[in-house]
Amino acid sequence: MIFQKCWLSLVMAVLVTGVSLADEGIRIDCSSRLGKFKPLHGVNGGPLNFGETIDITPAWRAAGFPLTRLHDCEWPSGRIADVHSLFPDLRADPADPKNYRFAETDAYLKAIAAAGSHVVFRLGESIEHSQTKIWVNPPADFERWAAACCGIVRYYEARSGKDGFPKIDYWEIWNEPENQPVMWTGTNEQFYELFAVTAKALRKEFPHLKIGGPSLGATGEMKDGKFLPNKFLQGFMAKCQTEKLPLDFFSWHTYADNPAKYAAKSRGIRTWLDEQGYGQSEIHLNEWNYLPDNDWSANFKQTAPAKRARWFERQGGIEGAAFAAYALLDLQDCPIDQANFYAGDTGTFGLFTRFGEPKKNYFAFQAFQRLLATPNRVGVKGGIAGKVIAGAGLNDAADELQILVANFSGGEQKLTVRNFPWEGKTRIENWRITALHDFFEEPPHIAEGDSIEGKISAGPGVGLLRLRPAK
Repeated sequence: MIFQKCWLSLVMAVLVTGVSLADEGIRIDCSSRLGKFKPLHGVNGGPLNFGETIDITPAWRAAGFPLTRLHDCEWPSGRIADVHSLFPDLRADPADPKNYRFAETDAYLKAIAAAGSHVVFRLGESIEHSQTKIWVNPPADFERWAAACCGIVRYYEARSGKDGFPKIDYWEIWNEPENQPVMWTGTNEQFYELFAVTAKALRKEFPHLKIGGPSLGATGEMKDGKFLPNKFLQGFMAKCQTEKLPLDFFSWHTYADNPAKYAAKSRGIRTWLDEQGYGQSEIHLNEWNYLPDNDWSANFKQTAPAKRARWFERQGGIEGAAFAAYALLDLQDCPIDQANFYAGDTGTFGLFTRFGEPKKNYFAFQAFQRLLATPNRVGVKGGIAGKVIAGAGLNDAADELQILVANFSGGEQKLTVRNFPWEGKTRIENWRITALHDFFEEPPHIAEGDSIEGKISAGPGVGLLRLRPAK
């Protein structure tokens, strides 16, 4: 049957004139099973902000962020997680515990654990956009820097998952070394050597840990379905191969205006890593976000304030929400093992305002977390690449179905749901995220039969349906 005649007013209230309903649209078949959803809604940055004056832990718990990457924490000029903040004087003895300063990072980590998240610990420094570079220069002594990293790992490995600390699953070496000079002022070869020295030292002392990197922002390009690594990555891989370096995970970043870009690129990177002899390396997309118009100029200091404000409004608004929901669903069918949105804090790219209020894109993560309560994926066909997508899942008892739809930039779409695993009437509950609504719940409806048909209106917007046997 058709419920509420169409899904237009229930999921996405934004109307676009001159669009026609797709013939087949999105088709969901509850009898087709596809395995489990992957919890890829990790973030960068923690719930404590502005020197612990803002705590967004309740919202973090509601979104269920599974994995937190420690990079640009309390940026700019933060004192959290960076090597220089934990080991302030590189001339000191790395073997002496008294030369480390852990207290502030301890509190930051415990807040992450209290919010229910694990950690990727980035060993390195935060980005420096300032004219004077203080910490992103090559260390004077690579061996001593690596020894300091071992001291940091030694301290936190003893506490990982204990005494209020989060489980630290991954140790990452540096961030965007090709992003010069804001993240690295040395040569490519100097970074390759720093990575090699540090990775070897960590593997020798901690053979059981997952060590990786180098969290590249610029990896290369996709051409005719094939990944072509850039010069920096080619040199990095040559160093890894020649010295047989550990690379338990390969991390990379992409900001885009097309949410389908991540899945396509990850497949290319997976094939390339396999060809290089690193077929066992996990793939981590550990920085991603919506980049309106694929334009970075809003982040330049000479950009007009009004333009900058509008750009960030779009990123954190309904466009960003639909983009994020689309990406989280599209990543389910690609070889990405972990993902971390940039960012989950109150920074300019964060899911929260400077005052700790959730932006609209935050609710896309909350909707995805709700979807994971029905973790068993069912078959979904249709949609429009880069524009419209849906994901659906059943709970273990097969008496609850949830459907998450993201319409980033497509027109109206037909929605069909068939083969419910129950008989009789169905109760339909509906939440929507629109330009005017933040995860707004509509009144429930009752439908009869083993299928429903509806309509998704034009994007941008996000909708979540929950269907259960009517009692």
